[in-house]
Amino acid sequence: MYRSRVWAREQSYHFPPATRRRMGWRHRANQGMSHAMIKSVSAVLAAMLLWTSAPAARAEVSEVTFAQQFGIAFLPLMVMENQKFVEKQAASRGLPDVKGAFLKMSGPSVMVDAMLSGSLHFAAQGPPSLALLWDRTKGNVKGVGGITTYNLWLNTRNPNVKSIKDFSDKDRIAVPSVKSSTQAILLQMLAEREFGADQKFKFDPLTVGLGHPDAMASVLNPAGEINSHFASSPFHETETKAGMRSIITAFDITGGQSSQLVFTTTEKFRSANPQVYASVIAALDDAINWINADKKRAADLYLTMSNDKKTNADELVTMMNSPGFEYTRTPMKVGKLFDFMARIGSIKTTPTSWKELFFPEAQGLPGD
Repeated sequence: MYRSRVWAREQSYHFPPATRRRMGWRHRANQGMSHAMIKSVSAVLAAMLLWTSAPAARAEVSEVTFAQQFGIAFLPLMVMENQKFVEKQAASRGLPDVKGAFLKMSGPSVMVDAMLSGSLHFAAQGPPSLALLWDRTKGNVKGVGGITTYNLWLNTRNPNVKSIKDFSDKDRIAVPSVKSSTQAILLQMLAEREFGADQKFKFDPLTVGLGHPDAMASVLNPAGEINSHFASSPFHETETKAGMRSIITAFDITGGQSSQLVFTTTEKFRSANPQVYASVIAALDDAINWINADKKRAADLYLTMSNDKKTNADELVTMMNSPGFEYTRTPMKVGKLFDFMARIGSIKTTPTSWKELFFPEAQGLPGD
């Protein structure tokens, strides 16, 4: 007992004077300590030792990087950037220094590489790109939810092409990325349906990887090699106004309204940055609600941020109100694409359900 008292009394000198006074110590050389006081000191010292030996809390990222492509389908991310919804949601969770960095990329293949390298945190990309990343990372990359359901149109300026069966080796079809984009997978599904299982890659040699703005510029050039484009809005509308014709649509291939755009990230990021992750999901919901509350306002914002001089706000509102066009986090008909990709060997793992490729926050949504 004597040694315990001496040790505790000696250790007390390391505390500030105010702390010693609160503990009732006057540190007279000949003053003893009660048993209760010794227990109190021991508890305090143990707590301090635990605090000093514990690793520092790991800080979450201060900058979140997002990737998107071109077109009105990506409007929710443009709204997130313009309205600083990520910053606002992060600040409400006690993270006032978090910023969003929004990047434009020409196609999903670039996003895949950036996501795998760790330089990209979130991506707005087609379901096939999600499936490829999920497969290659053994489930590390998954979907947070959908972003936009909308149609895609296979347009051509070749007067000899009246149906999908009229395309020849002389035609070239622009898609965002060869083999990995939604459009590329849709062409494979269409080829299998029209020509048989052994012909599913029939159109692959005809495809050329181009972002939508460059694809539209190329296809509208009468002297250009590319004469067809699997386009999204508003590029489709501009092309048809210029005299191009639509051969078939994405909805024709998938059997109805379907998500052409989903939101993805990594399990590693989600686990290491739970508050930032929650802030991003809330920010996406804020952006979707902001658009749906006033589509004319949203159209004006798109025109300003995209510097689109070929479309007006009324035309954009008409597009957003067209059948099957919807900003929503609910993934629609993504399972059909995943199953097809597994069946033809584009991904090695066959998912048991579309939910397997999405985080729990999306699994409760009424998707398919």
